[in-house]
Amino acid sequence: MDNLLSRLEEVFRLVFDDDALVLRDDMSAKDVEDWDSLQHINLVIAVEKRFSIRFATAEISRLKEPGQNIGSFRRLLEEKLTAKA
Repeated sequence: MDNLLSRLEEVFRLVFDDDALVLRDDMSAKDVEDWDSLQHINLVIAVEKRFSIRFATAEISRLKEPGQNIGSFRRLLEEKLTAKA
């Protein structure tokens, strides 16, 4: 597992209070217990704090669209981190 996915997994485990949660790029909200709209916002905020970035409202909304998954989220995070560097 790459370092970014590992760090992202730590955030997911904290937000969803599940130390056994293992992320895969093909996972989506339906694959994570308790991932509802409120937890989505909590997750976004936690990721923003952990990685010292900010997501635009449109980016946050797009993450909940059909076909989006952990891989999409990770790629968006990579773009943010690259732009920040």
